[in-house]
Amino acid sequence: MISASRAYEYLDTERYKYTTTTIMSSVPTQSIVIIGGGIIGCTTAYYLASHPKFDPAKTSITLIEASAHGVAQGASGKAGGLVAKWAYPKELVAVSFQEHVRLAQEHDGASRWGWRFVNCGSWEGRGEVVEPDAAAGSGVGAGGRRKSLEKTLGLSDSESKPPTRSDTEASLKERRAATGLPEDLNWVEPHLTDSYSSMAPSGATAQVHPYLFTTSMLELAQARGVRFVQGKVTSIVVDKPGTGNARRVGGVTYIPHGAQEAERLLATHVILSAGAWSPRIVPSLPISGTRAHSITIRPRPGTPIAPYVLFTEIALPASPKGGRAQQVSPEIYARPDDEVYCCGPGDDSAVPETVDDVQVDQGACESIRAHVASISRELREGEVERRQACFLPVVSVGGGPIVGEAKEIAEGLVVATGHTCWGICNAPGTAKAVAELVLEGKIKCANLNKLKPSRFL
Repeated sequence: MISASRAYEYLDTERYKYTTTTIMSSVPTQSIVIIGGGIIGCTTAYYLASHPKFDPAKTSITLIEASAHGVAQGASGKAGGLVAKWAYPKELVAVSFQEHVRLAQEHDGASRWGWRFVNCGSWEGRGEVVEPDAAAGSGVGAGGRRKSLEKTLGLSDSESKPPTRSDTEASLKERRAATGLPEDLNWVEPHLTDSYSSMAPSGATAQVHPYLFTTSMLELAQARGVRFVQGKVTSIVVDKPGTGNARRVGGVTYIPHGAQEAERLLATHVILSAGAWSPRIVPSLPISGTRAHSITIRPRPGTPIAPYVLFTEIALPASPKGGRAQQVSPEIYARPDDEVYCCGPGDDSAVPETVDDVQVDQGACESIRAHVASISRELREGEVERRQACFLPVVSVGGGPIVGEAKEIAEGLVVATGHTCWGICNAPGTAKAVAELVLEGKIKCANLNKLKPSRFL
């Protein structure tokens, strides 16, 4: 332990100005603070505490999360959980996929967080409108404009007579063969299918349950000495600039959950992984949020759901009540316990104050349910268990995510955010890179130069 009596500055997140204060405290030789209890923050905590150079006698790790309900309350708990070799950016994917495999092997990920390999395909076809009012919706949340999250594949009109459910078993089998629909994909209607194509070879796509993965990473990190704190970080403490010296982080100020007064926590390194909320801490970060709605459906007991992830293009006919024909593109993820996750398009609603303030548009969720029910009897007859929304962090100037030390702001400040829809997939690679950067001084697992903060700030 070393004693510290130093002058610091802390960043005013509203005006981006510096104010001087003096902090008297005692800190370990290395004190690491992680801002944000999503999948990036929790996985980074695990990788830091598992690193060979981590010595709990000399290094402390603290994870701070603003939600009153704990970690994984945003996209990290409400995403689909896809892990793919064909994701982006390739530099992170190459590390992350093999790390996902390793973590699942070492910690029984199959039973602990639903790890498994899955089939992934693009499905195109027609939907049956069984509930005109719900199906007429687009799935876009109220108060925002549409932002695409899915693949956009055009549908070609078929001049042949569409098959019906009354067709014989032999004709439906022929239909599967003609459209490419796999024999074991048992939860979409063959007679509504126009085409199916695999998006990746076997072994290239897997999945996790994101909430279970994130909470497991925190539990494993805590078992290795990581401290978890519930509170809202209001600013990053930065050393007062000296002649010829660059600024350096000195810690954070935060308001503990249930308290009114801010507290200060000293640190030699601060890792900012607050997702769409990262600009609330560092306003110069070009991060915006895309709100995405989703639901989970529990099919009737005894209904087997084959392990497929589908990116769909569904042509819905005009509603008998006068609605217009439309094309919708929900994504559908079958999970190991036969739960089915379904999400719709995104929207550009404003990011609220905290993750606990995210608004869920029930109409958007109902439209998603009607859209997936239009192609699947199993989903139509199932029960909707969750209706939810989250914000995905997007680098507003293109590219990303942003991963590395933001020396332009302060030495010791590491940014890890802007992972868009691939945060679940790329969390282990990001965490491994950040752990190397903090504990070894440089990223060794991959060349992430194009993700450096200096390219975006």
